Amino acid sequence: MVPTARSRRDAGIRSRKARSWRIAGLALGVVLTIAGCSPSAPTTAPPGTTTGSAPGQSALKPIDPAAFHATVAAAAKELVVPGAVVLLRTPQGNFTAAVGTTELGTSTPPAADTHFRIASNTKTMTSALIVLLAQDGKLRFSDPVSRYVSGVPNGDNITIAQLLKMRSGLYDYTEAPELAAALDADPAKVFTPREVLAIAFQRPPMFPPGTAYQYNNTNYALLGLVAEKIGGRPLAQQLRERLFGPLGLRQTSLPAATDNSIPDRYSHGYLYGGSAYAFIDQTYPADLQAAARAGTLQPNDYTRQNPSYATAAGGVISTSDDVATWIRALASGKVFNADFQRQWLDSLQPENPNAPDGQKYGYGISYQRFAPNAAMWYHGGELPGFNSFIGYDPANDVTLTIWANLTLSPDGRTTAVALLPTVLNQIYAELSLPPAPTPTSTR
Repeated sequence: MVPTARSRRDAGIRSRKARSWRIAGLALGVVLTIAGCSPSAPTTAPPGTTTGSAPGQSALKPIDPAAFHATVAAAAKELVVPGAVVLLRTPQGNFTAAVGTTELGTSTPPAADTHFRIASNTKTMTSALIVLLAQDGKLRFSDPVSRYVSGVPNGDNITIAQLLKMRSGLYDYTEAPELAAALDADPAKVFTPREVLAIAFQRPPMFPPGTAYQYNNTNYALLGLVAEKIGGRPLAQQLRERLFGPLGLRQTSLPAATDNSIPDRYSHGYLYGGSAYAFIDQTYPADLQAAARAGTLQPNDYTRQNPSYATAAGGVISTSDDVATWIRALASGKVFNADFQRQWLDSLQPENPNAPDGQKYGYGISYQRFAPNAAMWYHGGELPGFNSFIGYDPANDVTLTIWANLTLSPDGRTTAVALLPTVLNQIYAELSLPPAPTPTSTR
């Protein structure tokens, strides 16, 4: 993921995911031209502060539950998604569009309390734990990672802040083809953080620390070790005690490395082809696309693939209800004290220095303004079997979560990202986003 390739990569637990979130960012950018405005940096007011629309106007459309459900169902069908859940919370109320099935060959519908693997949305939690440890005075964002983890290439010059903001320059271990090959050969294989880091460390860094943005799971594998070193307890325990418990996230957990199960009730997760299609930036061949769309090829079931390779970068299991509660709490100031909430807000930097008003990434969070009175703090998640999105718009008090149990549509679109423009068009007035485009083949 060299800087010149950033347009092809950008967010989730792999590089393909990254490219698809970039596509979503471009789609959101279209509305800026339509609306006749330019994107701006997030307000310096606390994110829970409502700025809203002009007097007598609303940025939000009235939500018709039946029409909302029908629109989501049609979009999911077009993507050949077995099942999906869109959960929307606005001042008008809560709306859930749950479509399809949690398991192929059955008619078991998903729901807001269905468990799924949230993948890289885990990063919002790992980063929050690091910020809390800084709030406790146990670390500084300017500390070098070498103070806490040995053996990191150039570790004396890579700071905790650079890891949080994806600016370390380290190689992303999920880009390595041997990871996908190992997982497909043995889906139950147990990885330790040190083992996946070894994959990254045997390759040269991509750029000097702090000089560029590169979405990178190696950064968060390291942050998980930092949290365990400083906190003195396993990562799962700290997340449970400091985040999940206090916020009432009773259906959210980071499973043990040896545990590849998902709590009941849960959705199966599917992917056409092998794990490399989720991890590495590549496009389905034409014959696979045709067979998948015709229904003569069924996707592989990745439900029981062991996610220990992800852990701090993407190992958490949750539900739509819980992640909606989580992202709103995080972005509205309920997790940190006022000082560290301000530092979390101010951590944002443009991913592309040539587009300073474009998509930004900070301490485990993305930010995008997509209309004059609408902007979201958000993250995405993807691994074999699942694709998801979580976001919160503080100006309009809109919480949105999307997950689908198919990683990529037959034509190669990441499914939650492809659903996002359709859903946003249902929520916001005077908004007309084009559908997420089909990726261009890079073969």
